[in-house]
Amino acid sequence: MSTLFSSIFRADDLVEVRSKEEILATLDANGRLEEMPFMPEMLKYCGKRLRVGKRAHKTCDPALGIGGRKMLNTVHLENIRCNGAAHDGCEAACLIFWKDAWLKPAGEEGPSPNGAGKPSRSGGCSEETLWSTIKHPPKVGETEPTYVCQNTQVKFATQPLKWWDPRQYVEDYTSGNVRLQDLVAGLTFSVWRTVTEAGLGIGTAMRWIYDTFQRMRGGVPYPIRPFGVPEGSKVPQSRLDLQVGDVVRVKPYKDILETLDCNYRNRGLYFDPEMVPFTEREYEVERRQKQIIDEGSCKMVRFKTDAIILKDVVCEARYAICRRFCPRAIYPYWREIWLERVPQSQNPAN
Repeated sequence: MSTLFSSIFRADDLVEVRSKEEILATLDANGRLEEMPFMPEMLKYCGKRLRVGKRAHKTCDPALGIGGRKMLNTVHLENIRCNGAAHDGCEAACLIFWKDAWLKPAGEEGPSPNGAGKPSRSGGCSEETLWSTIKHPPKVGETEPTYVCQNTQVKFATQPLKWWDPRQYVEDYTSGNVRLQDLVAGLTFSVWRTVTEAGLGIGTAMRWIYDTFQRMRGGVPYPIRPFGVPEGSKVPQSRLDLQVGDVVRVKPYKDILETLDCNYRNRGLYFDPEMVPFTEREYEVERRQKQIIDEGSCKMVRFKTDAIILKDVVCEARYAICRRFCPRAIYPYWREIWLERVPQSQNPAN
């Protein structure tokens, strides 16, 4: 990474979002700063005091594969997610990226350090530009429009980040993103996984030792396992007709494995190892996921079968070696067959 500390803000800092006029002055003719768009959905936060959730010195971009990406001068504010209102109702609910130039320490008067909030060299843009640049009509021979949002622009606003670059882990800790004990545990798992999956003939024993230790401490089982459905066989499916507010229990990992094909998918939906920590626990249904903007094609994707979003369940980037401790906190998508309804008599809310 080009600098040791990529933002002037740390996790838990109290900040104030600058005025609309100040922010527009930092943008180029396309409504972007360092290739990151300021979206219309963000305007309602201008002038508000909010808390930094995590520094976004790195992130992931599924459209480019499993690797990490490095980013400068950017943070995520606590639980501030895009509602998709300006993007035809996209339901991805992504954490918004906030450039340092769009924020200032709460209570600060005058200009911020490091030139934050200074006008763009390109002269800024208007609010109308924010709206006119987020959707483009279908190309010749196509029927669907294409969209521009922060997530479709991640690949342009970031650079590749090697997983072995130690500076990212230093910043994970110094930024307040990751506690020291979690940092040590995560890096220890990376070493354990590397040995387990190195083809040395000790993988089964290593997984057994890991599971035994985790069982003793009430932890999570080893998250990468052989799938259950033979190649070429149909995966099972189930329909619960879950609705917002229903309480569900995520099935045990071993039961979920029996619903996956050779690519860890059930009817196209991937069960990620990052979802394993949430198994055998109860959660409330946040919503039924129907459509999202695909980051690769920039088009709206409509699910053939609704996915389920569980309240407060987000990716914690515990296990992926190439994007360890990514702060993006994407919502995992759940098939109903991976869940079971909790009877009302057992629902703590009742």
